[in-house]
Amino acid sequence: MKTVIIGLDCLEPSLVERWIGELPTFARLRGAGIWGRMRSCVPPITVPAWSCMMSSKDPGSLGIYGFRNRTDHSYKGLGFATGDWVKEDRLWDILSAQGKRCAVLGVPGTYPIMRAINGPMISCFLTPGLKSAWASPASLKDEVAAWLDGRDYLFDVADFRNADKGRILDDIHEMTRRRFAVARGMLAQYGPDFFMMVEMGSDRIHHGFWHYMDREHRKYEAGNALENAIHDYYIMLDGEMAGLLEIVDMEGTNALVISDHGAKRLDGGICVNDWLRREGYLNVRTEPVAGTAPGKCDIDWSRTRAWGEGGYYARIFLNVRGREPEGIVAPEDYEGLCAELAGKLKEIPDDRGEALRTDVWMPRELYREVKGVPPDLIVIFGELTWRAVGTMGYESLYLYENDTGPDEANHAQYGYFSWSGPGIAAQREAVDIDILDVAPTVLEGMGVKAPGGMLGKGIGGG
Repeated sequence: MKTVIIGLDCLEPSLVERWIGELPTFARLRGAGIWGRMRSCVPPITVPAWSCMMSSKDPGSLGIYGFRNRTDHSYKGLGFATGDWVKEDRLWDILSAQGKRCAVLGVPGTYPIMRAINGPMISCFLTPGLKSAWASPASLKDEVAAWLDGRDYLFDVADFRNADKGRILDDIHEMTRRRFAVARGMLAQYGPDFFMMVEMGSDRIHHGFWHYMDREHRKYEAGNALENAIHDYYIMLDGEMAGLLEIVDMEGTNALVISDHGAKRLDGGICVNDWLRREGYLNVRTEPVAGTAPGKCDIDWSRTRAWGEGGYYARIFLNVRGREPEGIVAPEDYEGLCAELAGKLKEIPDDRGEALRTDVWMPRELYREVKGVPPDLIVIFGELTWRAVGTMGYESLYLYENDTGPDEANHAQYGYFSWSGPGIAAQREAVDIDILDVAPTVLEGMGVKAPGGMLGKGIGGG
């Protein structure tokens, strides 16, 4: 049995449901098998979510807690989690070792390409450019050029957090068309036993255009010209999927359509480091200019017990004696300070003075094991309707513009999935699965025993 996985980053299941009558490919696939929501990892972030999905390991087991991670216990040791951070075997590694032919296109966590697989691989959206080593084997670059009639392959939308919405929308559509053209080329040329692609346009369009569609968004304006931008993109995706599946032998193939997380409106950001300053946990020698990253601030570490990093969730770090260079928190006070901070963070209200519904965890509460240099606390504000602002120097604790550029959506905890193929009984009702269940389910469907150590289980119970 072969497998085809169409990954659509950030695809939102409620939107598929809303427009299912206009999405014949989604409707056909979900009507032929199991479908519903997929519960993402915590945090529900592209990196590490796709690697969690493909390895059946949680972020703690991978030692990857987001795009940026501490590389050591210094105050400036932050690094982007690229493909060389992923040490665990993923589906294509496991299947290649079993002699299965694989083809992988654009899956986050594959740049740089660290290990050759039994077939072609094109790296992900973190690829710095066309001059880098993004194709394995290297001759694949020439094939891509042929499939695209000499046009450049597009890894991502350049500067997608930008006010030039017309250009961004055009770039998203063009990137998606080219990705699916390459996907069709890879399937037709190599006929793999396992094929997987991930399209990033579904993420970029949510972050850039959600407020045009959502009547509950504080920036929504009725009758705006871009109100149907996301709707029209979903229609386009459905058509591209149909074209891809036309060259697949569906009688001998399991087809999985899946997103790593969903999307929802973004109400604003909580200035977490400014909050820590107000509460007396973080001190500076000189007042920072609004929008300054903590690594560029004149922090007085001799009087600082905690600081944080922002993003779609917050990471809080304690300045621990014997661990950080100028640590002042006694190790015996560590647990108590974590509990104190967690309690106070949960009490932060929204900008209207109402309860924000914030979740705070220590990593060991979430993960089977904790590798790398984890945050001391993981904080999700407002059930993901609020993000964390890491930069400092603001007068208010609430920011309504992303400090990294225009961004109108956050990630949601649940992504989308449908799983159909020979022997998969159609379900009339939606079901929920977990992101860690995907890899063992794929292996089960291909007759390959899942290796020991996977944290999920096959959807069929295997």
